[in-house]
Amino acid sequence: MENKKICDMKPGDSVQTFFLIKAVDCKTSNNNKRYLDITLSDQTGEMNAKLWDCSPADEAQYVARSLIKVKGAVFEWQGKLQLKIEKLRLAGSEDGLVIANFVPVAPRDAEGMYAELLQFVRKIEHADLNAIVSFIIDDCKKKLLIYPAAKSNHHAVRSGLLYHILTMLQLGEQTCRIYPLLNKDLLFAGIILHDIAKLDEMDAGEWGIVSEYTAEGELLGHIVQGIKLIDRVARKVGAGEEASLLLQHMILSHHYEPEFGSPKRPMIPEAEMLHHLDLIDARMYDMQKVLGNTPPGRFSEKVWLLQNRKLYKAAAGNPEEPV
Repeated sequence: MENKKICDMKPGDSVQTFFLIKAVDCKTSNNNKRYLDITLSDQTGEMNAKLWDCSPADEAQYVARSLIKVKGAVFEWQGKLQLKIEKLRLAGSEDGLVIANFVPVAPRDAEGMYAELLQFVRKIEHADLNAIVSFIIDDCKKKLLIYPAAKSNHHAVRSGLLYHILTMLQLGEQTCRIYPLLNKDLLFAGIILHDIAKLDEMDAGEWGIVSEYTAEGELLGHIVQGIKLIDRVARKVGAGEEASLLLQHMILSHHYEPEFGSPKRPMIPEAEMLHHLDLIDARMYDMQKVLGNTPPGRFSEKVWLLQNRKLYKAAAGNPEEPV
């Protein structure tokens, strides 16, 4: 019986270890028996598990964002690993568990990233833009240190939104050097705030994983929530109308297409650049994640987030390097 991480598990393993319940749903089998369909998580990944013939007490007790100790067997089902639970219990304080060991986290320390974010804010020289951004990130610091950028897509890790913002800021700073027509202050402000309303769209709690969306998030979405937030804060700090309007346009247009939630396409260079920086960072994150689990010289499985493309991992690393 092994205490393994998800990334190390293989069919035939018998395991006895702790997991976080990321998501859980009670379903009915073909023979009309109830079972729990569970998504388990640790710092290295996720896997599906089944608790067959569950009781009403099991349904009430084993809920999303609960830490549990599980004994079970690993097998393969439709090309993916699955755990058949034989025995489980809720974790207690006596187990001495640490949250960060059970959820994927950004590769950088959250407090350090927030300090770097403040350095970028100080580079915003336009008084109104600086005032809007400073007020918002100070007000939402607690959530920003923890929340992911998505429920299941790119940067869906603890502190993932902050990591996503910083990477985009680093890219944006370079593009401003290449394209002088870009207003650095406006681009930086747009990058920092483009997804900031996800902190109110999603419910991630102290775990930094999203189990569900808030009522306002479901009804409005982070784009509408974001422009409402900017309008409200701009009025509060006494910012000029144009600064508020341009920022709202950047948030409104950053998904680019109506079917992806943007009723307007970019009409200013900074909004155009914001969209592409967002797309680049999301794609590179997803590619890095997929290739990290792909053996050299092999293709990955098709990746839905990348339009069902397979990715190839070069056997010799950089082809320009001598073998």
